[in-house]
Amino acid sequence: MMEYGRIYNFSAGPSMLPLPVLEEVRDELLNYRGSGMCVMEMSHRSKVFDNIICEAEADLRQLMNIPSNYKVLFIQGGATLQFAGIPMNLLKNGVADYIVTGYWSKKAFSEAKKYGKINLLASSEDKNYSYIPELDDLPVAADADYVYICENETIHGTTYQELPNTKGKVLVSDQSSMFLSQPCNVADYGLIYAGAQKNVGPAGLVITIIREDLIRKELDNKVPTYIRFDTHAENNSMYNTPNCWAIYVCGKVFKYLQKLGGLEVMHQMNLAKAKPLYDFLDASEMFRGTVAKKYRSLMNVPFVTKDAELDAQVVAASKVAGFDNLKGHKSVGGLRASIYNAMPKEGVDALVDFLKDFEAKNI
Repeated sequence: MMEYGRIYNFSAGPSMLPLPVLEEVRDELLNYRGSGMCVMEMSHRSKVFDNIICEAEADLRQLMNIPSNYKVLFIQGGATLQFAGIPMNLLKNGVADYIVTGYWSKKAFSEAKKYGKINLLASSEDKNYSYIPELDDLPVAADADYVYICENETIHGTTYQELPNTKGKVLVSDQSSMFLSQPCNVADYGLIYAGAQKNVGPAGLVITIIREDLIRKELDNKVPTYIRFDTHAENNSMYNTPNCWAIYVCGKVFKYLQKLGGLEVMHQMNLAKAKPLYDFLDASEMFRGTVAKKYRSLMNVPFVTKDAELDAQVVAASKVAGFDNLKGHKSVGGLRASIYNAMPKEGVDALVDFLKDFEAKNI
């Protein structure tokens, strides 16, 4: 158990936040920097909040080295809203190619089909989404407006080790469960988006990074005003009342990552953190990972025992031992440890010790 009686929370989202961030939020909760009010109470049109959102964007740009010809948008609705928002905004020829590697890219693919001709470019469904398909010579449609990927699948625990060859087409990536976990060359993408609640902040916010030439004004009149990217770009994410609290907390996380040394330092920490868990799973006689080694996520680690009954016993025992949210997603079952940036290595080490002990007593 950690300081303040906190437990190791392996939730896939909403998930753990860095303790120093929570402590700062606590200290500013009742009176933010002499304003006399909480961030949740202040006007989004105030100078105080304008400083908060501008500083958050500037820090994110610095962390990711975002080129000047990209807009950063803080949009309400979470990542799921973008399943519709992306095709509504980016379909010009009415054609897009999707690579389906798990639950979330499949949902995005299904939603996009409402708005145009959406091709299934590649899929790993044949092996229960346990790998990433070959990406070198994909049959990208000549008239495709973009190629879509979910770069890290939260539920199935796969991650891309390299980006697909889109043959010059715009690459769109859902980075929700890997956002800010490692360096990212933003210029390789036309659009990156991420739900905040997995790796950077509270739920209810999606951070969208989009190349300016992709922000179109000539859209179907049926596209809702709020879903239009130009609406948010032209109003600096302040078209309506934004998710002020989430933006504020995300800004704290951006500064926390800067103080750590940036995304390469965070990546090395994540590599060191995931290794003991995967090493244990590879050596275990009771537990096994479900993802091909080459495509294992550093953020989401799904694993199973021999049957669902034993899986349930592990979950029950883990709660008694001071862990939570190890139960796998309802769509796949099994077990899953989400070990995002804020999960300390001590938490993963403690989990490994628990699993070793459980195996010794139940094998």
